Amino acid sequence: MRFLDEFRNPGLARKLAAHIREKSTRPVRFMEFCGSHTHAIFKNGIRQLLPPTVELLSGPGCPVCVTSNADLDRAIALAQVPGVVLATFGDMLKVPGSHSSLQEAKARGADVRVVYSATDALELARASPQRSVIFLGVGFETTAPTVAASVLQASEEGLHNYYVFSMHKLTPPVMAALLRSGETRLDGVIAPGHVSAIVGWRAWEFLPREFNMPCVVAGFEPLDILLCIDRLVKQVEAGEASAESVYTRGVRPEGNQEALRLMYRVFEPAPATWRGIGTVPESGLHLKRAYQRFDAEATFRVPVPDARENPACICGEVLRGVKTPLECSLFGRACTPDRPAGPCMVSTEGSCAAYYLYRGADARESAPGPW
Repeated sequence: MRFLDEFRNPGLARKLAAHIREKSTRPVRFMEFCGSHTHAIFKNGIRQLLPPTVELLSGPGCPVCVTSNADLDRAIALAQVPGVVLATFGDMLKVPGSHSSLQEAKARGADVRVVYSATDALELARASPQRSVIFLGVGFETTAPTVAASVLQASEEGLHNYYVFSMHKLTPPVMAALLRSGETRLDGVIAPGHVSAIVGWRAWEFLPREFNMPCVVAGFEPLDILLCIDRLVKQVEAGEASAESVYTRGVRPEGNQEALRLMYRVFEPAPATWRGIGTVPESGLHLKRAYQRFDAEATFRVPVPDARENPACICGEVLRGVKTPLECSLFGRACTPDRPAGPCMVSTEGSCAAYYLYRGADARESAPGPW
């Protein structure tokens, strides 16, 4: 299929990998921001194709993983309000909060339902006019426009029982926060393809401008990622730093302006708390005053217990690129996809889930890939 098979060509992959090995003369560390990139890298055996000079680190690009325990605890509390239907993506069910999870709240009688989109949540509100339907808005710039559209649709229809608990987050501010911390030494960033389809690759120009950091937007097929790494190595070897995109079939320089207009019509930037990172200014999205009647957090005042973390779980450090899942004492033992101790093992974009799925339960055997 066009744009699939041609980006999975084993022969071209070997040639690109050989080119990277030939050109890479110094140790470099590149962070793939997006969790989907992490899974694609493992699934296709890309790490095994790279020279020892190139190290890849996972970043905070997993919306479920970066949701703080405080936000999750509030979602669990909202689910237990009488007359409330809480609609959520399936990934959120098993994520352990401070004291419980949405799955456990559902087992205790809370009406928690898995949906595939905000449109599904809207349909629930239409079908149950006597119930309050709260949609958990989890995601980055990719999903926020669709949730904004659901709020506008609810407003147009006069639906008074539809609400959103916005835990949406913006990606460039947190990347800047990570670099400002100086905790993780990086030589380049593999920028997220899906997010960049909305914000545009120019949204990452602050990385070379402010941090002298090379940045390349990549798609999710093997050749996309290898070409991205090749471009990053080229920049480092030349002593250059610029933002560019090798995902030209999916990402324009300016992004999707209509989606951005829709998003900022309903939402406005606000501080947001990221797991393992803390509160980052202007990195979240809250509903504007004009749409506050759809704001679940403002409408339902619920008591929320003090948030606490599992001290043995290093998900926060994994999200910052400080540690890998293999350094966690729980990994593959007390923490598995069936019994996760932290969100990085739950989400389909989580780093721990990628390590577990593609490197075996004991994480000693690397996936061979298709090459």
